[in-house]
Amino acid sequence: MAVYVGMLRVGRLCARSPGVLGARVGLSRVWQEVGLWGVRRLSSGETDHTATLPVGGLSYVQGHTTLHLINKTVGQCLDATAQRVPDREALVVHHENIRLTFAQLKEEVSVNPAYQAMEVEYALKKVGCKALVFPRQFKTQHYYNILKQICPEVEKAQPGDLKSQRLPDLTTVISVDAPLPGTLLLDEVVAAGSQEQNLARLRHTQQLLSCHDPINIQFTSGTTGSPKGATLSHYNIVNNSNLIGQRLRLHQKPPDKSRVVLPNPLYHCLGSVGGTMVSLMHGVTLILSSPVFDGKKALEAISRERGSLLYGTPTMFVDILNQPDFSSYDISAMCGGMIGGSPASPELIRAIINKLNMKELVVVYGSTENSPVTFMNFTEDAVEQKAESVGRIMPHTEAQIVNTETGTLAELNTPGELCIRGYCVMLGYWGEPWKTEKATGQDTWYWTGDIAMMDAQGFCKILGRSKDMIIRGGENIYPAELENFFHTHPQVQEVQVVGVKDERMGEEICACIQLKKGEKTTAEEIKAFCKGKISHFKIPRYIVFVTDYPLTISGKVQKFKLREQMEQHLNL
Repeated sequence: MAVYVGMLRVGRLCARSPGVLGARVGLSRVWQEVGLWGVRRLSSGETDHTATLPVGGLSYVQGHTTLHLINKTVGQCLDATAQRVPDREALVVHHENIRLTFAQLKEEVSVNPAYQAMEVEYALKKVGCKALVFPRQFKTQHYYNILKQICPEVEKAQPGDLKSQRLPDLTTVISVDAPLPGTLLLDEVVAAGSQEQNLARLRHTQQLLSCHDPINIQFTSGTTGSPKGATLSHYNIVNNSNLIGQRLRLHQKPPDKSRVVLPNPLYHCLGSVGGTMVSLMHGVTLILSSPVFDGKKALEAISRERGSLLYGTPTMFVDILNQPDFSSYDISAMCGGMIGGSPASPELIRAIINKLNMKELVVVYGSTENSPVTFMNFTEDAVEQKAESVGRIMPHTEAQIVNTETGTLAELNTPGELCIRGYCVMLGYWGEPWKTEKATGQDTWYWTGDIAMMDAQGFCKILGRSKDMIIRGGENIYPAELENFFHTHPQVQEVQVVGVKDERMGEEICACIQLKKGEKTTAEEIKAFCKGKISHFKIPRYIVFVTDYPLTISGKVQKFKLREQMEQHLNL
């Protein structure tokens, strides 16, 4: 089969800045000179053994195609796994007393639980939601009361026939656990759907499904603003989860070494694809440690369930490692796991490996729009010379780094915006074709918004979000570089660097530092630590000691909120 990206138009560089105009022809010429067009015309069999290294001193790399992509739906993959390992434990949910084998899971048939009324309305309206299923309450969230704020009509509506002014598409509201005015009960809906004529209709519909049909609308984390509904297909998530599992060598591990503890939320991509779908594809046991992230509960799950693999964001791992009773838990079964979602310092990576016995830890990079993982870094590289790298490109995926001023491919070890292309790129943003065009265009290069550099071995280093880049007196300063530096300070537990407004310099650097428990220091001592080790213009003007950071529900730092907080705190 021909490499499918060969059928797509190459060289798209939209007019993101005046310097990018007209760059398409220039970039195409560069690619012709280094022979990259020729690579795209080869069959997958011919490129199987091609080294995935940058060519011609430019920041472009293509993953190998040794493994074939899968043309199956999620349902077909579950059927195959349930047939292959029917009696293997598939799902363990302690707080709900659930244990299911893959055979049982096959027979069992979310909106973010932290959302408030405005956010729920935004999400439902964005996707044109027609039916909503929810429990009456989750922790402190009373969902029916939230829904009444948006749709007061629900209390007097006939079940299944809601007519809402603010959510005109929503007609059916289903309650999981309690009869409520205007709602159907889930058990009654399931019973009605179990009738033979309905099952026959369902089986017929399943046969008509294509692997290229949408499977979910995945709302982005909202670290830089309002979340967007990235629409992913069966093809996107089936193949990404299969390749993640292959790179983690899950197919080579015995069942007792394939027990994944997942503290991440399931309504974000790392949890839903990296966790749930990887488990489904590779027949590994998925252990959900708590309904919302809790570092203590994660350790309890590892200990009780003999968890061998652990997923998390850097913030989650910091919290787990700093549990006061950490040493009392049995982590002897641990062997590896996955960290992603935001940059992880080399010091944190070493602590995870040494303290949690995660010798097979991998660092992953990606985005919701890319299903999500596109780069992966293995332990031996994450600890040694490639410690600040997110690794090398995943199979069947292309990456390029573009100089945003000239619109041409950046030279190796030169910053630019990272772009991704391949099977993993989303179908688009639901209901927002203009945003889809801005993000991907007709040639399907997805512009990540991340500033990155690539070296001669194809290792990629993320310098930060383009929106987070600090421009101080004309100097470009990348927060990730400074954050990695501050993590070498013996008293620093965590740090986030943001740019704050300044009349003279445009922006000044503000380092928001969380100290290790029991440690004390001053801003002057932190600045003294910087002198002679980093350029003088990179030394933060402001040092603010904090106890926490504004986070998304998935544990990512919301830097735009942190910036606002710091400007208010500093009276700027």
